[in-house]
Amino acid sequence: QVQLAESGGGLVQAGGSLRLSCGASGSIFSINTMGWYRQAPGKQRELVALITSGGMTTYSDSVKGRFTISRDNGKNTVYLQMDSLKPEDTAVYYCKSRITARIGRPDDYWGQGTQVTVSS
Repeated sequence: QVQLAESGGGLVQAGGSLRLSCGASGSIFSINTMGWYRQAPGKQRELVALITSGGMTTYSDSVKGRFTISRDNGKNTVYLQMDSLKPEDTAVYYCKSRITARIGRPDDYWGQGTQVTVSS
């Protein structure tokens, strides 16, 4: 059984910062790409940032230059540092990881989501 657990969401004023964390646990053999997605009310879930096992990163245009994704492979954890937050960043943030369990093939796992609210 593999699980992802997110933390770090909350309420912040525009221009402020938050750091999200997402740790993977369970019977893990390897973790490939880890990423963050978000879903605002009434909108589709969208990609925020991705990071490969080798450290290559991808960002959506809306967060480029403000958000930084990183990972600690020893802790099976991915982070999202969010700076210069805007009200339009308000959403539920989900982490997703492609994980190969000790018994099984690679599969995508999602966290439960953490609310980020940016007030103007």
